[in-house]
Amino acid sequence: MDYDVLFIGSGQGAWNGAIPMSQAGLKVCVVEEGQFGGTCTNRGCNAKITLDRPIELLQQVKQLQGKGFDSIPTINWPDLMAHKHEVIDGLAFSNEQKLSTAGVAIIKGHATFIDDHTLQIADQTVTADKIVIVSGQRPHRLDIPGRELMHDSTDFLVIPEMPQHLTIIGGGYVGMEFASIANAAGAQVTVILRGHQPLKDFYQPHVTQLIATMRAAGITFNYDVNIQAVTQNKNGLTLHGANGFTLDTDYIIDATGRIPNTEALNLDKIGIHYDAHGIQVNDYLQTNIDHIYATGDVVAKSQPKITPVAIFESQYLAHQFTNETSEPINYPAIATTVFTMPRISQVGINIAAAKQDSRYTIENFDYTNDWYRQVGNDNAGSLILAFDEKNHLVGASEYSNDAVNTINGLVDMIELGVDHERVERLIYTFPSNQHSYFRKI
Repeated sequence: MDYDVLFIGSGQGAWNGAIPMSQAGLKVCVVEEGQFGGTCTNRGCNAKITLDRPIELLQQVKQLQGKGFDSIPTINWPDLMAHKHEVIDGLAFSNEQKLSTAGVAIIKGHATFIDDHTLQIADQTVTADKIVIVSGQRPHRLDIPGRELMHDSTDFLVIPEMPQHLTIIGGGYVGMEFASIANAAGAQVTVILRGHQPLKDFYQPHVTQLIATMRAAGITFNYDVNIQAVTQNKNGLTLHGANGFTLDTDYIIDATGRIPNTEALNLDKIGIHYDAHGIQVNDYLQTNIDHIYATGDVVAKSQPKITPVAIFESQYLAHQFTNETSEPINYPAIATTVFTMPRISQVGINIAAAKQDSRYTIENFDYTNDWYRQVGNDNAGSLILAFDEKNHLVGASEYSNDAVNTINGLVDMIELGVDHERVERLIYTFPSNQHSYFRKI
């Protein structure tokens, strides 16, 4: 065999495991046909949060009008986009260099299976004892007339000028986050949903609060609309939907979800099991062919398809392949956030489900009466906590500008099973967000 371990793809589900495997003495190769670091690094999370940072600061300034500020700055989108390129554009090369420095072999090109140990990459064939598929996902695109007139998340993250009227189809992470960013940057924003439940995986009372805030900021929501076509008009674009729905706009983002990159790998030839949700794996991240594995967003799984989960899976494989563990993967408490303004962040047991189960006690904390939130005039948020029969914290959801910091702190409490006695021994800086919320546990 040419390699002990070969990764197809260089995203977070690859290099976080490839580097420690190589450092442990394994002969490791990463095959990449695009930018090193995958979607998150180059055209996803990192780019999004760079564009979001001034939006977050702008929200704080808006809240303090008449309480220290007497004007609201405006977002200079071309300047912000230039800054995004400064931050992001060098990351792919940096990730490639990290792999090379760690002794990982790199092959550039598209990989397809010839057999279950052999890959074709351009004009060469490569063999490996173990193969890890880390091919990720890509934006779903509606199969309708005029689809070529629409854009996806990758396009928006490099758009040089903000359109006057931007329309987003979809109410998931991407659609809602981009709506917040575009609205704060001065665009008229319309969100179109096929159903009636945006952000369905989040605590819905918090989603309802978020929608009300976004509407108050000028974002329009159209529910239960099935878009059937897009046409060009003399001034821009027109969306056409069922029951006579039409909407004129300047720019359309198709944010109707993401789909796994499975078609171009020749998986059928070697009999790998996969479906519309991704590649099927067991508790050891093995496919039905025991020396072929998969990590990251290409995996069909119940865990959130987010960067930290891909990192955890990649690190788990490093421990497994270097004989540090023979145990199945055991996922910890996973925090998820939608980076709108305000944020919604959650961790642990689903709060809505916990409310229907007598084993759990629910505590609600409205930030209207929290003096620390009032310092920034941020008093519209709330924190919901779920406790088990032993009074251990098992779930949380927060709606606020600082939700990420709160939930990140509560991850520790849930994962480590911290009880009230040990909470009392945690002395945080005062005043701080941590000091404010830990007293509620």
